Amino acid sequence: MEKGWDHICETLEYPLFIVRPDGIITRANQAAANAARRPLEEIINKGICYIIHGGRLPHIRCPLEEFLLTARASRIMETRLPGLFGDYLLSIAPSLDENGEVTAFLLIARELTGEEARKVEYYRTAQLASIGELAAGVAHEVNNPINGIINFAQLLFEESEDPEEQEILGRIVREGERIASITSKLLSFARTGGSEREPLNIKDILDNCLALIQHQLKKDSIAFSTSYEDNLPEIIGNSQKLQQVFFNLLSNSRYALNQRYSCPSPDKKITIKCGTVTNEMGNFVRVAIKDLGTGIPQGILDRIILPFFTTKPAGDGTGLGLSISHGIIRDHEGTLRIDSVLHQYTTVTVDLPVAGPQNAIQQQEDTGTT
Repeated sequence: MEKGWDHICETLEYPLFIVRPDGIITRANQAAANAARRPLEEIINKGICYIIHGGRLPHIRCPLEEFLLTARASRIMETRLPGLFGDYLLSIAPSLDENGEVTAFLLIARELTGEEARKVEYYRTAQLASIGELAAGVAHEVNNPINGIINFAQLLFEESEDPEEQEILGRIVREGERIASITSKLLSFARTGGSEREPLNIKDILDNCLALIQHQLKKDSIAFSTSYEDNLPEIIGNSQKLQQVFFNLLSNSRYALNQRYSCPSPDKKITIKCGTVTNEMGNFVRVAIKDLGTGIPQGILDRIILPFFTTKPAGDGTGLGLSISHGIIRDHEGTLRIDSVLHQYTTVTVDLPVAGPQNAIQQQEDTGTT
């Protein structure tokens, strides 16, 4: 039986892992070793998250590890696995003993085709749009009562002569204003339209952002380099909102670099590349911002732009910056994608449509309008 099992494992062309509920790999086939670009002995007895995701942050449990500890049923997911250098359809099936207890999991990873990977990206964008609508509904429902609470507390504060009462009422006002600020950010994430737009040069926006953050980068011994394609075409957009996006992305890179490097280092740098790309949707100006900071665990990369989700320790972030940035770029009919490997790098790529009739014609064809 053991021989037959070994034969099945080795003849399977897809990477295969047998994993204990605690996430330790007990077996893997040669296809897994080839995909991971490691010898089998470097895979066996290692954590599955370490091998296929590249590791995790100490204060955030990997969703895959959580699933293995609690699951009693199979699961299939499309995900990027940087440890296997590609996008995969990952199938997870539990193995049960005679008492119905999970003793191990079988993981099989099939690499996605280009078309399948594009469909996954489309579904993710649609899901985020639905989350934005939900966030807008919640924000509207919270906004009116919290403003009422703030106003009534303010009235009581002004009428009260008791210092202790004033202290309590002042706290109510401050906490209420904090809630109001969060709901305002949620609305920004959900709906970013309605602002005036004009032809813009993306280089000017990036230069303005760098001018604002340059002093902080110098203070933190962070170098930066820029590379702009000659004669970049204009885009149509709102300069203030796009500046908000790129300032947030640069601030995130600064934070990640400071977390990884406490002292000056030649790798403590941010690189910005800007050029043009063309795909089936039209012509785009592409901005890629890369840092060699802490990176993001692959297991949570799909959740990184969800509202209130943050990789920062408690108190260091609200989890709304990337959500709002994604909403702004989506409203500009562009895309924002994040590629990252823990302890190696993070690259955020923003594509914005080129201004001009060619893209307008392309968009009409895509929507079936004339």
